Amino acid sequence: MTISTLSTRHHQTDELNMDQIFAQAANNENISFGMGLPDDAIFPSAALAEAFNQAIQQEGATIFQYHATQGPLSLRQKIATLTAEYFDFKPSPEHIIMTQGGQQAIDIVGRAFLDKYDHIIVEAPTYMGALDAFDSYEPTYHEVALESDGLDMVQLEATLQQFPETKFVYTIPDFQNPTGVTMSLAKRQQLLALAEKYDFYVIEDSPYRYLRYSGTPLPSLAALDTHGRVILVSSFSKILSPALRTGWLVANPELTALFLTIKSALDVQPSHLSLMAIDYFLSQHRMADHIATIIENYREKCWLMLDRLAADMPAEVTFTQPEGGFFIWVTLPDTMDATALLAGPVLTEGQVVYVPSEMQYASRQVKNHFRLNFTGVTTEQIHTGVARLGEILQRQCAAIQ
Repeated sequence: MTISTLSTRHHQTDELNMDQIFAQAANNENISFGMGLPDDAIFPSAALAEAFNQAIQQEGATIFQYHATQGPLSLRQKIATLTAEYFDFKPSPEHIIMTQGGQQAIDIVGRAFLDKYDHIIVEAPTYMGALDAFDSYEPTYHEVALESDGLDMVQLEATLQQFPETKFVYTIPDFQNPTGVTMSLAKRQQLLALAEKYDFYVIEDSPYRYLRYSGTPLPSLAALDTHGRVILVSSFSKILSPALRTGWLVANPELTALFLTIKSALDVQPSHLSLMAIDYFLSQHRMADHIATIIENYREKCWLMLDRLAADMPAEVTFTQPEGGFFIWVTLPDTMDATALLAGPVLTEGQVVYVPSEMQYASRQVKNHFRLNFTGVTTEQIHTGVARLGEILQRQCAAIQ
C-alpha cells in the first residue's frame, strides 16, 4: 500500500500534534505542563484493585463475555445519581450510553451529525481532541471567541444568522479546556434560547465540572435544557482514572437510539470488566469523598501556579484565573509565537513543556497563547518550571520592545 491510497483527511502533515506533545511530556528531563494529566498520587489504586478482584469473583466467568452495547444498567443508574449531584438533573439510565472515554463520545456525535462541509461552531480556543475527532468528518468550522464569562453571544448569533444550517455548537462550559473559563448563567440561558431559535444541538462536554476550587456552582446546560437540545458528555478520566477509558453520553431518546447503533458498529461494547469494576467501586465508596480529596490537592496547585505566574511573568504576559479544572491559559504579546518558543528556548534552555495555542484553534492560525496544566506536576515543579518560563519570556519581551 502506498500513501496515495490513504484517505486525504488522514494524510500526515507537518502540524504539531498531540503525539509530539506526549513525547516531550514523557521525557523525564523536562517539566511538563503540557498534557492534561491527573496527579498519580490521587488515584485510588488499592480500592480499584479490590474492585476489579471483587467484580471478577462475584460475576464469575460471565464478566469476560459479550454484553450490552449500552453498558450495565447498575452502573448507568449510579451515573444518573452522580449526574444529579453534580449537574443538577437526574437523567434516565436508559438515556445514558457508556463509551470508551469522553473522546469516543465526542466522535460518536461527530459521526451522527456530520457530512463533509457541514457547519459547526466551536469555541476559540477549544479542546484539541474534539478538533481531532471532528476533523475526520471534514466539517466547516466557525469559531466564536471566548470572553471571560464564556462564548461571545453577539458573535455567536451573527454566525448563526450567516450560517443557519449549523448542526451544533460544541462547548465546555465549566473550567474550559484550554482556558479555564466558565460560562455565566446568563450566557447558558442565551445559548439554549439560540439553540431553539436556530434549531441546533449543543454538545456540553463537561469532564471538569466536578472540580470547583472557588466560587459558586452554576446550573449545567443539561439541567437548563427543556427541549432535548443538549447532549452531555462526561467521564471518569479526571475524577477516577484515565486508564479506565470510561465515559458516557446523555441524550434524548431519539439520539440515544442512533448513538447506540453507531457505538455498536464501532466496538460492539465497552469493556464490561472495567465497567463492572467501577460499578463495584461506586457501591463501596462515596464518589463525593474522593472528589473532595482531589479538589484539596488541585486547589493548592492551582493557586500556587497563579501566584508564581503573577510573580515571575513579565507585565506584557497575561493569564486566566480559573475557579476549577485543570488549566491556565497564558497570553503573550501579539507578535510572539508560542510554537516557535516551545521548539526553541522553552524546550532547549528551560526544559519546560506547554501546549501552544495553534493546536487549540480550528483555524490553527492563532499562535500567541499557550496552555499550562497544574494538576499533573508537583509543587516543586510548579516553582521551578514557572520560574524558567518567566526568565525566558522576560528576555523575549525585552527583545521586542
